[in-house]
Amino acid sequence: MNGESRSSGAPGATDAAPAPEHHTVVIIGAGQAGLSASWHLTQQGIEHVLLERGTIAHEWKDGRWDNFTLVTPNWQCRLPGYEYAGDDPEGFMKRDLVHDFVREYAQLFGAPVRENVSVDQLTEGAAGGFSLSTSAGPMTADNVIVATGGYHRPIIPASAERLPPWITQVHSSEYKNAAALPPGAVLVVGTGQSGAQIAEDLHLEGRKVHLAVGGAPRAPRFYRGRDSLDWLDAMGVYDIPVELQPGGLAAREKTNHYFTGRDGGRDVDLRQFALEGMRLYGRLKCANGTSLQFAPNLATSLDYADSVAESIKNDIDRYIVREGIEAPTEARYVPVWRPPFEATELDLAINEVSTIIWSIGYRADYSWIRVGVFDGVGQPTHTRGVTGIPGLYFLGLPWLHTWGSGRFAGIARDAEYVAGAIGGALGGSGAVATGATVAGTAKVAGAAKAAGAVAGGAMAASAAPDVAGAPTLARQTVPSAAGA
Repeated sequence: MNGESRSSGAPGATDAAPAPEHHTVVIIGAGQAGLSASWHLTQQGIEHVLLERGTIAHEWKDGRWDNFTLVTPNWQCRLPGYEYAGDDPEGFMKRDLVHDFVREYAQLFGAPVRENVSVDQLTEGAAGGFSLSTSAGPMTADNVIVATGGYHRPIIPASAERLPPWITQVHSSEYKNAAALPPGAVLVVGTGQSGAQIAEDLHLEGRKVHLAVGGAPRAPRFYRGRDSLDWLDAMGVYDIPVELQPGGLAAREKTNHYFTGRDGGRDVDLRQFALEGMRLYGRLKCANGTSLQFAPNLATSLDYADSVAESIKNDIDRYIVREGIEAPTEARYVPVWRPPFEATELDLAINEVSTIIWSIGYRADYSWIRVGVFDGVGQPTHTRGVTGIPGLYFLGLPWLHTWGSGRFAGIARDAEYVAGAIGGALGGSGAVATGATVAGTAKVAGAAKAAGAVAGGAMAASAAPDVAGAPTLARQTVPSAAGA
């Protein structure tokens, strides 16, 4: 009968919903960020579980193209208690090897991962802690680490709706290889890491490529005898807290530099591609049927990208002089091509363009988190992953603490800090582990002192969106290594 409890058969007894599954810590996401936190919690003896909506590290395969290669050298692939142990420390892991690297890490310490379990809602519990609605049933937790990364919803601009239906449109996260696309020319929109590298991938496969160039900076792959990232690591650039960056927390919206680790690593020189037949344009302004309009800013964008690469070299030069390092000299880059005019129109039909690849970034989507920790644009507010809500943490975000937070080694350090904060709150160590502190106060101070110069180079720069009307706070690229 409605409104009455069903009897279990025992006098006075009623059926009650089973108590939700409870954990001391729930980690949402089992990419390298979540797994790093799990390793530290395991070392502290703190009970926890990782909930992964897919399979461990699945984004490395699902969201990258076949020829994807890390831009960070293998020796920088370090996670807590685990690091690259192959015979090519200066090389760059390909997509499938990165996927295997992270999965083997989970197996190494028996991470308590529950795969294919999605979290649909996270709220604060009525009696403290947190309540989670999951595909495996309700759960509660004293602490929650959100390790889902910062790249959630691929951006497709509104102008895409005005294109003819015979045009195949894919986001960069869906691109796999040139052969999977229909015959014909391809327009790539956006030149962050993904857009520039996908344009190169298509170009090397012999496809006719049109490229709408955005405002992303580029970086030299090698300079004066070393990988530029080796130099920047030695300079302490990865260790400067975001609060000490010029502009402070605004650094979190900066666009990654484009270069590549493919075939042993090299620069991505869009000017050279133009010499070889790639058609370059400025920022995409609008589309109307088969007619696309571009801003006349190609030359400015190319010059800006080159200036950033050269400023990184300037920073390295100063470091070499300051430290008295013996290093070979190297001639500076000279542009191999300049646009003879600004091409502002492209007719897709006349130029036989069959496919457009949108590589203009992602929007963060935390709509499933019903806890008041977000700013006016939907980004979590935190200090080094620790929010103002006791027990709620974020991990694996670009620039969570430093520029290095987007790389394996930086993620490892951030995870140590967050796990130490949890341990301290639970009465374990009583303090954050000392290893979680930034590597050397003097090193950070010295690097931060040079940050004004570095801001124009290694730390550049907030770029204009690659499509008119695209949100300036959108993440512009697939990360080289971020929490998945």
